[in-house]
Amino acid sequence: MIKALLEKPPSLTTASKYTVVNGFMYLSVGFLLIVWPGVTQMLFRDPAFVGHEEGLMRVIGLTVVVIGWLYVFGGRSGARQIVAASIIDRLIFVPAVLIPVAMAGVFPHLLLAFAVFDALLAIGAWILFARG
Repeated sequence: MIKALLEKPPSLTTASKYTVVNGFMYLSVGFLLIVWPGVTQMLFRDPAFVGHEEGLMRVIGLTVVVIGWLYVFGGRSGARQIVAASIIDRLIFVPAVLIPVAMAGVFPHLLLAFAVFDALLAIGAWILFARG
């Protein structure tokens, strides 16, 4: 299985390489949220957690790690489909869920930052994808 994970095509498109880099960014942010859920208070000046939000922040971190993992290996596969799929999900699905949830007051600064950051990364992927 490790051998399969480390395989890559002879040459990757710029869009695939960009997807891999995005994956490492997601892995980094996800791991940060897992090991230091309170980073949201430091970065966004959010109020201290009052319940079990620390655990939920770690779940968000794990979710972001899994997304990053899939982007790294999807990008390394060289498949154009992963780039196209990532553009669609980051421009449509992510904002459609995160913005209303943030507007309802659930981790508003963090979720809005994710929605904007994700959309910007998707636009970058779209530009590179369109170039071929």
